Amino acid sequence: IRTYWTTNYDKLIEKSLENNCKKVDVKITDKNISQTVPFRDAVIYKMHGDINCMYDAIITKDDYEEYYRKHPLFLTKLCGDIVSKKFLFIGFSFEDPNLDYSLSKVRIEQEKNPNSHYCIMKNIEISDFASSEEYEYCKVKFELKLKDMCRYGINTVLVDSYSEITEILSAIKNRIKAKNIFISGSAYEYGDYGREGVEKLVHSLSTALIYNGFNIISGYGLGIGSSVISGAIEEIYRSDACKIEERLLLRPFPIGDDKKILWSRYRQDMISNAGIAIFLCGNKKVGQEIINANGMLEEFEIALENNVIPIPIPATGYAAKDLFNRIMGDFDNLIKRTELKSLYEKLSEIRDTDELI
Repeated sequence: IRTYWTTNYDKLIEKSLENNCKKVDVKITDKNISQTVPFRDAVIYKMHGDINCMYDAIITKDDYEEYYRKHPLFLTKLCGDIVSKKFLFIGFSFEDPNLDYSLSKVRIEQEKNPNSHYCIMKNIEISDFASSEEYEYCKVKFELKLKDMCRYGINTVLVDSYSEITEILSAIKNRIKAKNIFISGSAYEYGDYGREGVEKLVHSLSTALIYNGFNIISGYGLGIGSSVISGAIEEIYRSDACKIEERLLLRPFPIGDDKKILWSRYRQDMISNAGIAIFLCGNKKVGQEIINANGMLEEFEIALENNVIPIPIPATGYAAKDLFNRIMGDFDNLIKRTELKSLYEKLSEIRDTDELI
C-alpha cells in the first residue's frame, strides 16, 4: 500500500511503516503536498493534522466548516485519489463532512463511471442495545446507510467482531504475496536428473513462472542460480513487459565465514516477501562428503514461520526429497490446506520436466 489517508492525529501508521523499514512521506499541511521525500515507499495524508502540530488540528466545528477554504489542496488531492485509486476504509464512521464533500463531488462528476471502493464495518447486534425496539430502529438506519454508501461506489464487508478485520487483511496480504515465488536450491551433485536435466528444469520453471505473471525471488544458490536468472530474463525480454527488477529479485549471499551470522536475517528478509517457496535439490560438499544443505533446511523452517506455502520437488532428490517426505508425513499441520493434498500426492509420482512444471 503506497497511499494512506487518515483523520487521526496520532503517529501509529507512520511508526508501523518505519518499523517495517519503509520510507514515509507524511503530509500534514497543504504546503507539504508540494514537497516530495525522495525514494519514498508510502505517503500518509493526515487531513485533520498531527499531534505535533496542535495549532493546525481540525477539531472544532469552525475548523470543519472552513476546511474547504483553508485546505483546498488536500481536498483536491483527496478527490483525485478517490477517482484514481481504490480505497479500503477501516474504522471509519462516514460522518466526516470533509470526506462527505469529496465523495459527493466525485459522484456528481463520475455519475456513470464510479470507481469501486470498500469498507469494513461491524454489524450491529441486539446485545448492544437496551431494548429490541432500539435495536430495530438502529438496524433499519444502519441498512439505509449501507445503501446510501453504494451511491458512492463503496461496497461494505460486514464483520461480527473487530478481530475479523485482522483475518481479512491477512488473507489479502497472503493473496498478494502468493504472486511472489521464492526459489530455494543448491546443487554440487545433480542426482538422477544429471546437471543438464536439473538446469533445464530450473530454466523452464523460471520461464513458466514469469510467463504466468509471477515474480521470482532467489538467493542465487550454487548450481541453481544461473538457470533461475537465464530462464526469468529470457521470458522478461521476450514479453517486453517491464523492467527486470520488477519481476526478478536476486539476493546473492555475502561470502566469507565471518558473514554467515548475517545469513539467517538475510533469508528472513527474502522469504517474508514471498507467498510460495519452491525447493530444488539441496546438497553441498563438506570435505569429501555430499550432505543435505543446512541452508535449505533453515529456509524451509522460515517459510513455515511466515505462512509461506513450501513446495519441495521430490524428483530432484537430496534435501528437497526429505522435506517433501516430511510434509506428507504431517500434511495437515505443515500445509493446512487440505485442498492441495491431492496435488502434492501427484507431485510425488512425476519426473517428466514439463509435467512437473
